[in-house]
Amino acid sequence: MNRMKHRVIQDVCRAVENSDLEAAKQIIETGYPFEPPKPISNQSRKYNETEKTKLFLRDGFIDRYSGEMLVFPPVLRLLSKLMPEEIPYHPNWKMSECHLMYWQLYPTIDHIKPVARGGVNEESNWVCTSQLKNSIKSNWTLEELDW
Repeated sequence: MNRMKHRVIQDVCRAVENSDLEAAKQIIETGYPFEPPKPISNQSRKYNETEKTKLFLRDGFIDRYSGEMLVFPPVLRLLSKLMPEEIPYHPNWKMSECHLMYWQLYPTIDHIKPVARGGVNEESNWVCTSQLKNSIKSNWTLEELDW
């Protein structure tokens, strides 16, 4: 059943209001069922510098979610080394100690379909995006975010 999700909840609430918990359960099961991801073997999500650079080059250092240009990571790190006060860097990306450019311009690998949601850890499921967009997207699908 392809109803709008809020209408399903509205119908569930009506059933609960009428003390019909069985009907509420049936409405959820047919209209908005819980669908856990299919388990995939424990996949490592670590990438070596060669794999990352290859992907960034494939995607042209363009954030595939926003279309914005990103910067080759060693360039940002070099600028921080040359101007540590103006362009501070923190190895754990601590917001109060790391220039915002690292979040906005530093390319990372994101899984189009999150591994936590059944996606595979392969190049066909990888895109280049900024650390900020990667953080925002987290384990959501592109459809859920309307991206």
